[in-house]
Amino acid sequence: MERQTLIGLIVTVLILVGVLELVRRRRLREEYSLLWLVTGVALIVLTLWPAPLDWIAEVTGIFRPTVIFVVAVAFFLMILLYVSTVLTRLADQNKALAQEIALLRQQLDELRAGKQD
Repeated sequence: MERQTLIGLIVTVLILVGVLELVRRRRLREEYSLLWLVTGVALIVLTLWPAPLDWIAEVTGIFRPTVIFVVAVAFFLMILLYVSTVLTRLADQNKALAQEIALLRQQLDELRAGKQD
């Protein structure tokens, strides 16, 4: 096994173990860890079986290290897009909850004012 392949495998396995540890400690939710785990498995597959990378390099006419970089950037962009959609949904939910709390506080204040009269 080549040195770079071994280093790639070690780094990927360490990342996967780190993700699993974050899930175990409840610092990362399972639904978000799934994307990281899929990415890690894809990296292991591409490290052990580089034929798809070689094919992409041949078809596009760019060097294999550049293909690896482009694929990695694509994975990270997918993760960032997913996180952005989750943050947008959470921001919308937060706004709706804040509005509901404000309405409930107003109703509570009105009830308290009605009892004092």
